[in-house]
Amino acid sequence: MSQHGIHHVTAIAGPASRNVGFYTKTLGLRLVKKTVNFDDPGTWHLYYGDEAGSPGTILTFFPWEHVAPGRLGVGETQETVFRVPEGSIGYWTHRFIEKGVGFEPIEKRFGETVLSFRDPDGMRLALVAVPGAEKEPAWSAGDIASDHAIRGFHSVSLLLEEAAPTGAVLTDVLGFRQGASEGSITRFEVPGASVGGIVDIRAVGGFLKPRAGGGSVHHVAFRAADDAEEMAMAQKLHDNHGIQTTEQRDRNYFRSIYFREPGHVLFEIATDQPGFAVDEPVNDLGGTLKLPDFLEAQRGRIEQVLPSLAEPA
Repeated sequence: MSQHGIHHVTAIAGPASRNVGFYTKTLGLRLVKKTVNFDDPGTWHLYYGDEAGSPGTILTFFPWEHVAPGRLGVGETQETVFRVPEGSIGYWTHRFIEKGVGFEPIEKRFGETVLSFRDPDGMRLALVAVPGAEKEPAWSAGDIASDHAIRGFHSVSLLLEEAAPTGAVLTDVLGFRQGASEGSITRFEVPGASVGGIVDIRAVGGFLKPRAGGGSVHHVAFRAADDAEEMAMAQKLHDNHGIQTTEQRDRNYFRSIYFREPGHVLFEIATDQPGFAVDEPVNDLGGTLKLPDFLEAQRGRIEQVLPSLAEPA
């Protein structure tokens, strides 16, 4: 049975070592894959997620050492939101104070308790308290107990001029249904999806255009079970919405097509197959640099130019 929803989110970061420190030590995610940007192999591509890097838990980064800060604007992903157990918001508030992480006052959205914060590059993130999440498996390493650990994505929010055109793609192609509205926000949900099953669209007019940089989301990827479903989605985009996708690209751990949705956010459709254990056992994920076959002959040079992932002493 196909599972729809968010597959992964990819963002732009500053120094790679700082990025690794924040997401593995402060947030407690697992570094599940160390590879490179296939189009810019002197740059890391770092993947974080749950123990196995399951679809719906994966946050990835292209870190550039001296990247300029991004600027949020209309036509961009505004916030990336994680799920935590219902009783854990207090824990995370105290942890952010201890770690010097900037955060906003706790608020309610759609009846849910939300703690918004930023990473060291200014990326907009949030935690949502989810009843029953404590019963789900959790990756726990370091000093964050599994009782409080992150359980994959809750949602992403998009800042767009209008909700309807993008909503039509979400509902017709990507497996979502339109749900409730709250102020300028319209919620779209995948029926039955516990992880990564929500997209919120905030409709605003007259907003500045975005400027990509540190803290910006590069793209949001949505799930397809396999190649056949991905191609069916591409056909529906063409036939029903006049949207052309890229050719399929093999990213080693999934196969992808890309397109600009009507609000100009870059969307990807990524297959669930083959997953991150295709080139190293689950127990060893993230242990060594993994390269696609076409870059393996350049390994020595690539290893020389990649920045260290070790945090400065």
